[in-house]
Amino acid sequence: MSEHTTLEDLLKRDGVLVYKTRGVSMRPMLKQNRDLVTVRPAAGRLKKYDIPLYRRRGGKYVLHRIIKVTDSGYVIRGDNTFVKERDVTDSDIIGVLTNFRRKGKDYSVQSAGFRLYSRVWNLIYPLRWTLHKARRLAGKIKRAIKGGA
Repeated sequence: MSEHTTLEDLLKRDGVLVYKTRGVSMRPMLKQNRDLVTVRPAAGRLKKYDIPLYRRRGGKYVLHRIIKVTDSGYVIRGDNTFVKERDVTDSDIIGVLTNFRRKGKDYSVQSAGFRLYSRVWNLIYPLRWTLHKARRLAGKIKRAIKGGA
């Protein structure tokens, strides 16, 4: 990719992007530098649980899950994050995840297993958030006890 070639340019030219993931925001589904993702152009409005590749206002590319569709856009969150991004619009979206490859096996986002995973992972978000907050609080208490000893 030349200095001025963007992912948008590559997707428009080739009709598909295939690349290794970077970052931990989509764990446990996608693991950094291990899994290959395939992104294709989005055909129309996306749906809840779709995973778009989009460009943030600062220019960074992100692959996160849609957790809510609104009239003006989408609310999006990574599977391993606790912060929602609001007001992601169709114009921010470059493409959508269609499948990923792990250890030589392909997984389609249309498969029943993937659709079930997406719904269950989103359904247990309040539990995951509570456990995350409890771990952070336990860490603060532990540091306070060590600091006072």
